[in-house]
Amino acid sequence: MTNVHVVGATGYAAAELIRLLAVHPDISIATLESSSSAGARMCDLFPSLPTIEIVCSPAGTVRERVRPGDVVFLAGNHEVAREHAPALLAAGARVIDLSDAYRLADHAEGAIYGLPERYRDQIAGSSFIANPGCYVTASLLALIPLGPLGERIATVIIDAKSGVTGAGRNPKVQTLFGEVAEDVFAYGLEGHRHQPEIVQEARAAGIDAPIVFSPHVVPLRRGILADVYLVPRAPIARAEVEALYLRFYANNPFVTVLTDKRVPHLPALEKTNHAQLKVAQRDGVIHILSALDNLGKGAAGQAVQNMNIMLGLPEERGLDARTAVG
Repeated sequence: MTNVHVVGATGYAAAELIRLLAVHPDISIATLESSSSAGARMCDLFPSLPTIEIVCSPAGTVRERVRPGDVVFLAGNHEVAREHAPALLAAGARVIDLSDAYRLADHAEGAIYGLPERYRDQIAGSSFIANPGCYVTASLLALIPLGPLGERIATVIIDAKSGVTGAGRNPKVQTLFGEVAEDVFAYGLEGHRHQPEIVQEARAAGIDAPIVFSPHVVPLRRGILADVYLVPRAPIARAEVEALYLRFYANNPFVTVLTDKRVPHLPALEKTNHAQLKVAQRDGVIHILSALDNLGKGAAGQAVQNMNIMLGLPEERGLDARTAVG
């Protein structure tokens, strides 16, 4: 059994992570650290976790308890990650950071970008993973197999919609029920903080076209649907894109390419680490739908998948890919 610790244990993504870790057959939860809720039980903070009676420890506990070989999930913001990661790594821990502190190449400081479908081999040999977030994962699952078509793509447009849990658990006026209900809220119109990350990985995959990323909040608790449009410089056939997806994801247990009449369905993906892709075409423009659970494959599920690969376990362990949707 491997001991795991969670720093920043009381956010939405952290709660989903703890739900998954609690039933993982190869790990033991050693510490749940929270600077804001020290002394409280997780089951009291999250009634949806009624069996998790672990009491949250105060800030600094993990750095005192961690031992070589332990796994630490940093589930707080990027300042927390920057503060804790170096000391934890120096202590011999394996660190998976769910913030965006180390995702960009010029800030990575040795972290491997944690998108298993592209970097599985590097993740297996690493002790430090920068776990991608929900918008980026949904976008990149649609883009990274398309490198062979890169020279024929003139522009990429990503119109992405997220449930409100993607905005975090700290109270904000713009995410109150009375604000988001019966509305679609666009933001980041002059540039979203995750766009450089999407561009970085698209470029690495061979796509050099301009990328326009437009995020929206929709009145759902959880889920991401990204509509990705490829405006071609030279003709691209829907069948070409679909064939690239089927080849690229053939041995990836959590990505399903829908080739029949179905389209991605967010309720089918809720509380899973699965993603669905669908390709359509109209008037020469390729339309790709990419869907996942923002707290699952977009955060906690992917973090557990990365942990499994780091530990040399089957990447489906604790995530039950046998119930794959699609």
